[in-house]
Amino acid sequence: MLENVIENKDFANLMKTNIHSLIIHLFEKEQNFGILCRIADVSFEPPLPDEINKEFREMTLFFLAGYTFETAIVIGDNLIFEAGFGADNFGSLVSVPLLSIIQVIVDETPLLINLASYKKNSKKEKKVDSGGVENSMASFLSNPENSKFLK
Repeated sequence: MLENVIENKDFANLMKTNIHSLIIHLFEKEQNFGILCRIADVSFEPPLPDEINKEFREMTLFFLAGYTFETAIVIGDNLIFEAGFGADNFGSLVSVPLLSIIQVIVDETPLLINLASYKKNSKKEKKVDSGGVENSMASFLSNPENSKFLK
């Protein structure tokens, strides 16, 4: 099934490598490009004013040209660039995780489409209630073979 591929960690790493390689290639060729990305994963420093933030859609297109292209760099797993937003050209440093880039576009044509939807599993804290500890100890003590572990 498709989900077995797109939700796979190895596939996500492959896509991240491809995105990174393509962006570096475009930098080397001095080719302006656009990225369509998940805005929820993008960070801005300094943070954008609320009136600008509310204008973004879930999937947002950033076009890297001119000063924005000149400031763009890939650091680790992020594409970082400076851009101006809104009527007052509010300046901010934009950081986009490579796996949040859905498309890389040149001249309105997608060069790359990222279908990876892998999410790291967050480890859930295991909570042991006092009853659980007591039940475990009672179970341990109920087995006569375990008496050799007790002094």
